Amino acid sequence: MTAVDLNTGEKGIIVALEHNELMLKLVEMGCYPGKTIEIINRSLFKDPICIKVSGYQLLLRKEEAQCIKIEYCHQ
Repeated sequence: MTAVDLNTGEKGIIVALEHNELMLKLVEMGCYPGKTIEIINRSLFKDPICIKVSGYQLLLRKEEAQCIKIEYCHQ
């Protein structure tokens, strides 16, 4: 499951990041294993996606959010 699979308001725990050129960028933005992310909002065509992680909000393109492997967090 990836961050793209979550609906608005749902949370997930990051379990891994895909190994590609975006990995370092995501880690620098606070997206690393063990962190909880929440989907705050999506644009009309689900790109970009607004997520909350490490106490702040980020806008991620769909291809960036697909690199974040998550485990669904039951509230």
